[in-house]
Amino acid sequence: MSGAYTKLVSGFLFPLHELLKGHDTLAIRRKLEETQWWSPDRLRALQLKRLQALVSAAYERVPYYRDLMHSRGFGPQDIRDLDDLRRFPPLTKAAVGANREMLKARGARDLARFNTGGSSGEPLVFYIGKERVSHDVAAKWRATRWWDLDIGDREIVVWGSPIEVSAQDRVRGLRDRVLRTRLIKAFEMSTANLDRFVEEIRAYRPRMLFGYPSSLSLIASHARKLGWGMDDLGIRVAFVTAERLYDDQRAAIETVFGCAVANGYGARDAGFIAHACPQGRLHITAEDIIVEVVGRDGHSLKNGEAGEILVTHLATGDYPFIRYRTGDVGALSDEPCRCGRTLPVLQDIQGRTTDFVVAEDGTIMHGLALIYVLRDIPGIDRFKVVQESRGYTHVLLVPGPSFDSKRLPGIEQGIKARLGAGVRVELEMVQRIPPEASGKFRYVVSKVPVA
Repeated sequence: MSGAYTKLVSGFLFPLHELLKGHDTLAIRRKLEETQWWSPDRLRALQLKRLQALVSAAYERVPYYRDLMHSRGFGPQDIRDLDDLRRFPPLTKAAVGANREMLKARGARDLARFNTGGSSGEPLVFYIGKERVSHDVAAKWRATRWWDLDIGDREIVVWGSPIEVSAQDRVRGLRDRVLRTRLIKAFEMSTANLDRFVEEIRAYRPRMLFGYPSSLSLIASHARKLGWGMDDLGIRVAFVTAERLYDDQRAAIETVFGCAVANGYGARDAGFIAHACPQGRLHITAEDIIVEVVGRDGHSLKNGEAGEILVTHLATGDYPFIRYRTGDVGALSDEPCRCGRTLPVLQDIQGRTTDFVVAEDGTIMHGLALIYVLRDIPGIDRFKVVQESRGYTHVLLVPGPSFDSKRLPGIEQGIKARLGAGVRVELEMVQRIPPEASGKFRYVVSKVPVA
């Protein structure tokens, strides 16, 4: 149960903070905690109502969507059920970049300029209004409370976004102290910094961790190497997001910190899409977000079938994202969750389309096929595989003290066995592998289109 200070923060200080920023976060969160128990039919009716309002507003106020609907011969009156959403073509990152100003709603005020980290290419610049910020914060707040935690409980955030890192001014620092949130910068994971990160977590004794799974698992592995116990600090859960969560990362975090791992799925451009409940299922924020899974031909797939995730954020009237191509691959589930929440469930998040590799013969496979070649080899501290083309793959290796160079031919053979005997595999020994510009770490990056 939360203490008196946490109740003061979550019940008064944080809602006041949000109100002063012009956000309706508290009211939205309270409504979300009601709607999460609604029947599926009632949730779909809510989605349709909000979709109709979004499309009407887009037609009236957003030049890009007004022109699009005119060119396609339909209007807001034609959105009669959720299937009519497919009248809209998927919104690509290229389309957002080419129509940045045309996507702004006329009369929109206080739009904040954002950009993605560019981990899969050029950064995407776009805008977010206060409505969407309020809904995303409220959805994250609700998910935190699923774990008997609240804003004001001690938290350590391991993050690397330039926006969050550069915002550590006096006002932000004061706010974080009041909310009892501490930031660890995920850009530089040197041995000296890892020592300091472990010490800081031990001293602060947070109730929750939040960050990239690669960074949290690296800190956990470092603590284990040092022989420092971390499972007696009272950490209840580690919230992980922004990267694919691998089984070995989950195991390291759970074992070292002695806590559950709650996977989350979202993005700065797409919103707070889904989060795990204590039963381990990824619940979609269906009140705000419609998720579609489509195949390479653009047609919707059945539940359980993996394809690209499209997102329609219903709280983006000032800068609409309708059927936005996330570039992520996943599958929906039709199996209800034992927690009792009726929010739809994402069965699986397999990663980004650029996390898949294409073999010499055109076969598409997940990057895990290459990760398994490298992950269990003794003496490799870190690695990264970059598929430059079907015929050339570049592998970066950070060797540890026990690494034996005699293993190099086996690595090359293992990769060729999966990609093809004619593929040139270059193994490069390096001292460190920097993260992406966003602070994320990606084990596999493919520059070969899968579509």
